[in-house]
Amino acid sequence: MDYISTRGMAPTLNFEAVTLAGLASDGGLYVPARWPRFTPDEIAALADLSYVETAVRVLAPFVGDALTEAALRTLCAQAYGSFSHAAVTPLVRLDAQHWLLELFHGPTLAFKDVALQLLGGLFERFLAHRDTHLTIVGATSGDTGSAAIAAVKGRAKIDIFMLHPEGRVSDVQRRQMTTVAAANVHNIAIEGSFDDAQRIVKALFADAELRSAYNLGAVNSINWARLAAQVVYYFYAAVRLGAPARAVAFSVPTGNFGDVFAGYVAAQMGLPIRRLIVATNVNDILHRALSTGDYSQGIVTPTQAPSMDIQVSSNFERLLFDVGWRDGAAIREQMAAFETRTAMQLSTAQRAGADKLFSSARIDPEAMVEAMRWAHDHTGNIIDPHTAIGLAAARRTSDLDGPIITLATAHPAKFPDAVAAACDVHPALPARLGDLFALPERYDTRPATHDAIKAYIHAHGTRIG
Repeated sequence: MDYISTRGMAPTLNFEAVTLAGLASDGGLYVPARWPRFTPDEIAALADLSYVETAVRVLAPFVGDALTEAALRTLCAQAYGSFSHAAVTPLVRLDAQHWLLELFHGPTLAFKDVALQLLGGLFERFLAHRDTHLTIVGATSGDTGSAAIAAVKGRAKIDIFMLHPEGRVSDVQRRQMTTVAAANVHNIAIEGSFDDAQRIVKALFADAELRSAYNLGAVNSINWARLAAQVVYYFYAAVRLGAPARAVAFSVPTGNFGDVFAGYVAAQMGLPIRRLIVATNVNDILHRALSTGDYSQGIVTPTQAPSMDIQVSSNFERLLFDVGWRDGAAIREQMAAFETRTAMQLSTAQRAGADKLFSSARIDPEAMVEAMRWAHDHTGNIIDPHTAIGLAAARRTSDLDGPIITLATAHPAKFPDAVAAACDVHPALPARLGDLFALPERYDTRPATHDAIKAYIHAHGTRIG
């Protein structure tokens, strides 16, 4: 399998190289040169498989000859062997139409674990036969940081520098990052928003001197391997509710567009998805883009769903490329204009292509709270604010036949104050996390500038060139 950049100027890479590279050298995002396609019989055959075996089948076309099937199976078994539920991503029924897909049974209680536990193993395997060191640089609005750190802490040949917006992640999210004592882990609180952190990370990858000197790699969903791993649970859930004989819809709490784009990938592979509902909070750039074509950056409004407090969604570029005739030159020009003006209009082809599969909803704080209360009072399920936004959007979509699966993206105990305020319930952290609030924290605070973070990496990183 070959991978090409959305901006058309970077070299074509294989799966191993694209996993280690993260962002393309031209500033674009890597996507497969073609979408692999499963037949209905191949999809139906997934219904009796474990999560690990499903992952092997779904990921094999993307991996190509970078790994043997046996090696891929070993990595998947290692990645998901630590999850607290035997199904890894179990389905929970709410009523006649609505389901939750629980994605929070990994070590840090968030959906990011599903991809990052595998990505950590891929990094280590691919680096084992290379005389080099990988410096991971990432930005987190809450859950990516802790999941990435859990995936690579203590691994040989890897350092990780994780940026989070100071004061804009929950206490649990912050402590899951800052209490990790591994020497290869470096936490940085920036004096700004997640969008500032994401902008800095992109600038670091665009810095040729830094990228070469430290061999930068990515764990955010700009990394194709991470996104590919998220495709698996769309197949795993859909076949358990009747696919391919019956189409299903998914409602996805959405910030950076990676999780819902994984659903788009599944659809391109042949999975019958009736609709992908993009559920946003008041930071609604994606809802505006999908409903009106207006992709213009606003001011980030802090909410009780901090992982969605984003106004620039990196993975949206992958969709615009794929539904816009895969024209790298056009995307390069479009994104350059957006980076200058912080606003753009989707083309007619892009809007028409997105409309075939996507709808969207903007969920305000009152509707989010109502969804949390409904889930608790009517189904006995306690859900976190992000999942509640997805569920509210799903319940608002009344014109769909068949099952609607809301992705439950985080354990409610990661957001105890919001849950208590909505439901008068205080969810406890699972015992496997230990006494998180008794551990010492370790992180540094820096200005939200490229120069400040570059200097920090120079001071603490492992230089290779």
